[in-house]
Amino acid sequence: MAAEGWIWRWGWGRRCLGRPGLPGPGPGPTTPLFLLLLLGSVTADITDGNSEHLKREHSLIKPYQGVGSSSMPLWDFQGSTMLTSQYVRLTPDERSKEGSIWNHQPCFLKDWEMHVHFKVHGTGKKNLHGDGIALWYTRDRLVPGPVFGSKDNFHGLAIFLDTYPNDETTERVFPYISVMVNNGSLSYDHSKDGRWTELAGCTADFRNRDHDTFLAVRYSRGRLTVMTDLEDKNEWKNCIDITGVRLPTGYYFGASAGTGDLSDNHDIISMKLFQLMVEHTPDEESIDWTKIEPSVNFLKSPKDNVDDPTGNFRSGPLTGWRVFLLLLCALLGIVVCAVVGAVVFQKRQERNKRFY
Repeated sequence: MAAEGWIWRWGWGRRCLGRPGLPGPGPGPTTPLFLLLLLGSVTADITDGNSEHLKREHSLIKPYQGVGSSSMPLWDFQGSTMLTSQYVRLTPDERSKEGSIWNHQPCFLKDWEMHVHFKVHGTGKKNLHGDGIALWYTRDRLVPGPVFGSKDNFHGLAIFLDTYPNDETTERVFPYISVMVNNGSLSYDHSKDGRWTELAGCTADFRNRDHDTFLAVRYSRGRLTVMTDLEDKNEWKNCIDITGVRLPTGYYFGASAGTGDLSDNHDIISMKLFQLMVEHTPDEESIDWTKIEPSVNFLKSPKDNVDDPTGNFRSGPLTGWRVFLLLLCALLGIVVCAVVGAVVFQKRQERNKRFY
């Protein structure tokens, strides 16, 4: 592996622009050690944004081909999606619109990194706009539905860039980015903004910005990381980092958006997929990754999470493990007290016998 092609570091730092329009993470501040211990020691290469690592068959890049037509090479689009020379508009700033764009080719990379240049903007004032964008890596494509313009009960990965709080009781600050992994058995609950099926999320102020906004998704050896560059500082900011994620190969990348009673322009400027050159163990190499089911190994259910005003998670109600640990500590305390009491009682008995 050439040293100039790959950077072995923890964490993402400044975003190397490389050639114009080709953002990529580069060397920067590393993730604190205590965070690494919490998240697990899964090592992943980080692409520097060089074109030699770009998988063009899975990337949407200017200049777009097929402007003014109803199709383009490598990508299909449907619904209200409109292709211009500067962006792909999934929905205009109009009510009740749905649009999506999907890659033709299934992706058979086990380790990858997707950079998305996007823009969400409109005339609506605070909390009078919606609904947002969804980024997909799923088994099925071009199937319209109620989840940001795409189907519910999907198989695969979804990243939701939600701009409108449907749940009036939530303490989350919107816009809000969240992640969901589904094997087809879960339904996204719009009324609760997907809280019950969310794995992790963060507040991200990406709407109506006067500068470019970027999102990066990296999946490598079971670790899923989502980063944002929304402040025009040319550096990545951590949003989501979880381990234990299992995603099959052979799924499709796509993006969709939807509007309801409220609306926004939802634009995709580019989607660039990079291959991560990561070594796998012989056991991992022997797995047929096209046959595995999307899943997540979690210490606790996402339903145990509750919100705080920043959109991050804090501890929820007592889980089974916490109850067990509390009962175990209480039992140990009772045993210790009983032993101490017995020793004290025996010594008093011996002392009393000396007086007779």
